[in-house]
Amino acid sequence: MPFGVISIAARRPGTYVLLDAVLPGGPPHTIGVMLLDRESGRGYLRLRSRFDDIAEDTEVLDALGADMPERMAELGAELYLQSLEDALSNALRVSERRPVEVDSFTRVLDRLFSEYVEKVEVQPFRTHLPLLTLEAAAGALGADMVAEPEDWVRLPEGVRLSRDMFVAHVAGKSMEPLIPDGSLNVFRYNVVGSRQNKIVLVERRGALDESGRYSVKKYTSRKRYESGDEWRHEQITFVPLNPEYAPWSPEEHEFRVVAEWVRTLE
Repeated sequence: MPFGVISIAARRPGTYVLLDAVLPGGPPHTIGVMLLDRESGRGYLRLRSRFDDIAEDTEVLDALGADMPERMAELGAELYLQSLEDALSNALRVSERRPVEVDSFTRVLDRLFSEYVEKVEVQPFRTHLPLLTLEAAAGALGADMVAEPEDWVRLPEGVRLSRDMFVAHVAGKSMEPLIPDGSLNVFRYNVVGSRQNKIVLVERRGALDESGRYSVKKYTSRKRYESGDEWRHEQITFVPLNPEYAPWSPEEHEFRVVAEWVRTLE
């Protein structure tokens, strides 16, 4: 299949449950969401960061918040969820399992958390980056990036963000294992310095403007030096990391490097 940026409409099957704290003498409070990837069995968990607004004594809830991620990693998501469903806990109640279509598990987990637990604050380019579809990227990856994002994606803590960064889905296996098929990835649209051996987002131009496509590949070039310090590209090649796929060596008018790959989110 072609390797490029795909629409947010891509879907995978997921299952989620809500986690309710059951406090003596009071109503249940939804404190978290657990989301399972039905194909891989991987689990994603998000809990409230504090409980003092729903309970005077938060010791039990604090302990749950510390223990649950470790237990899920130890047992695996499915076995851990089964253990929660089978347990008769005085502190925690698990809802019935509910299906959900997923494009990105971390993004959908945030959406469910915001819907059922507490609103997730979006701070553009401080905590979140814009998620662009293929169509949005085609109109946005210029000097001003004026197109509206499809959504906003929360980045892990500690990642430094800037206004020239965005998030997009990547489809295909030609850059595996570094960039998994269907993964959510961060790009920076100002490619600084030499492009040699960088992973880049390339617009593959067609005969008409609307026929352009996007690919992600490793950029390599061979230069030929002429008189003095002058040189020109003798050949530019876009190289897949997966050896089952062939490299692409276009003429310079057949492509445009629009962004540099930064990292994979999921």
